[in-house]
Amino acid sequence: MRLLCSLVAICLVLLSGRALALIETYEFSSPALEARYQQLSEELRCPKCQNQNIADSNAPIAQDLRKLLHQQLEAGASDEEILDYMVARYGEFVRYRPRFGGTTVLLWLAPVLLLLAAIGVLLATLRSRAKVADNPDASLTAAEQARLQTMLDKSERDS
Repeated sequence: MRLLCSLVAICLVLLSGRALALIETYEFSSPALEARYQQLSEELRCPKCQNQNIADSNAPIAQDLRKLLHQQLEAGASDEEILDYMVARYGEFVRYRPRFGGTTVLLWLAPVLLLLAAIGVLLATLRSRAKVADNPDASLTAAEQARLQTMLDKSERDS
């Protein structure tokens, strides 16, 4: 009897997950609008989840944005008009690929600047190592060289 109750409980838990799944269906007047809807919903970021696009998010605001996107597409708005509206309302953050300009210049240029900085550090490190390898005694002062020589002489006498 306990086994039967456990199995029933497990089945109920597994089936309850499907009840929480979000199923939204929108009727589109053309397949082209549906394709644009899919493309735009994957490009727009959920303001609440921040790491999911509105197509994948179950947050209420993502549901609202999907509904708004559907309405705007059916009303005949262009992709740019829709993106401009979303940016005006939620900020440039709502786009996974923000526009180049203004406040996003650093965002777009940061990878290139970091790569150039890394190359500069690497070249400086290699140059300093090459100088030391060419003349290892040049990095020591006369006093340090004399001290090193006495230590070497002492170790040779001890062995």
